[in-house]
Amino acid sequence: MATATLPQPRTPDPQDAPPLRWGVLGPGGIASSFVAALRAGTQQQVVAAGSRDLGRAQAFADRFGVASAYGSYEALVNDPDVDVVYVASPHSEHREHALLALEAGKHVLVEKAFARSRAEAQEVVGLARSKGLFCMEAMWARFLPHYDVVRQAVEGRLIGSLRTIVADHGQRLFPGGPERLSSPALAGGALLDLNVYPISFAAMLMPHITSVSATGVLTDEGVDEQENVTLHGPAGEMAVCISTMSAQTANTAVVAGDSARVEIDGWFYQPNAVRLVEVGDVELDRYEPGADDREHGLRYEAAEVARCISAGRTESEIMPLDETLRVMGLMDDVRRQLGVTFPGEQL
Repeated sequence: MATATLPQPRTPDPQDAPPLRWGVLGPGGIASSFVAALRAGTQQQVVAAGSRDLGRAQAFADRFGVASAYGSYEALVNDPDVDVVYVASPHSEHREHALLALEAGKHVLVEKAFARSRAEAQEVVGLARSKGLFCMEAMWARFLPHYDVVRQAVEGRLIGSLRTIVADHGQRLFPGGPERLSSPALAGGALLDLNVYPISFAAMLMPHITSVSATGVLTDEGVDEQENVTLHGPAGEMAVCISTMSAQTANTAVVAGDSARVEIDGWFYQPNAVRLVEVGDVELDRYEPGADDREHGLRYEAAEVARCISAGRTESEIMPLDETLRVMGLMDDVRRQLGVTFPGEQL
């Protein structure tokens, strides 16, 4: 091994990103975390919140000191003070709401999963490109410093030739959890809500995936309760992506090469430590995130949006739209193999 030292992240300081004026579409839990992160570690300004329920939008606005609250999404996206719309509604509605914002001439950051399917995602991407507007999937983990450490370790062959990736994401959310996870009409199931993290992580490190194999268990309602997904690469490399919404798993990730591996602790997609371990289980080096990163990691994706829009770019090089389409296509393939379809769609 040429070096036994992990690379330092190349991630810019979110505080240095130029300010934009944000509108929040869907003031729920993830939106609350997003706005808190923006207030804590960026120059971004949240100027409007929109919901189908004006009282809900106003409560969100009061909580975070947001100037405008709207009782419809149409009013939000047409606010002239809004530069970019953060689409934080359930993923079953992402297509509709992203198209609404784009038609109003607004740039968009769309929560993951980006849509129900690749076909829906392609509609959003096509409109954004035709209008010359910025559009990005809010796969926040891609922008975190520890992901960049892992990315560099693989690209720089610090672990040798990539052979195996194992990542799992399991939470005890079914039965008895949010309705959207159990309902086909709301694009429920473990895949789009949970396995999107392991699959996107593996796809980041495997730019060429030749085939997908999936097995799983469906609920009585016909959505996936859990699945194992194996991604195959052209040189024999493989990624195993595991998710379940009926059990709490370790939520770890391991990326193994033929000379060493990197490990990420539980909740691997959140700001976390990365260990470099050589064959024989000897730890060679460790990267530790800062305390602010652990609490407000969502600020990194917002800073990327601000940098891109301010520079006149319509896509992020870290999470380009073609990559979002590729990941959505992989998940379509998984659903075809499992036999999961949502009302009104054909895979």
